[in-house]
Amino acid sequence: MPITILCVGKQREPFYAAATAEYRKRLSRLMPITLVEVPDEREPENPSPALCEQVLKKEGQRILSKIGPQDYVIAMCVDAKQPSSEELADKIKSLFVEGKSNVTFVIGGSLGLSSQVLARANERMSMSRMTFPHQLARVVLLEQLYRAAKINAGERYHK
Repeated sequence: MPITILCVGKQREPFYAAATAEYRKRLSRLMPITLVEVPDEREPENPSPALCEQVLKKEGQRILSKIGPQDYVIAMCVDAKQPSSEELADKIKSLFVEGKSNVTFVIGGSLGLSSQVLARANERMSMSRMTFPHQLARVVLLEQLYRAAKINAGERYHK
């Protein structure tokens, strides 16, 4: 049951990169995880709405180029349903039971996700109503996938 996390931008902060590496290592024995990064667009100071849309569109095109036709896409959005850890575990289990073997979580850049990416997504999911830096969102998602994998494997996890 492989999962792909498709992200905009690189993890530039060493502490985020270290946390990402740790959770990928922990997950490696439970569930294969592929991390795909697409370049982010430089955002000028005080961008106009039109320029923000242009940035989203360019990042969106890069994201869509990495998504296959058979991928089940979950867009990470602030304004979406917030599952519990147990609900996320159930969701992942049910997707694989349904034969959706290519599950891709998408984390946008600092401006979020383009309307084209949101239209391609099979569903939207939120980690919180709070906004996180996209580098931190990657770590939180990996931790929750690790927790879900432990739940699905019948292993103990800390609450």
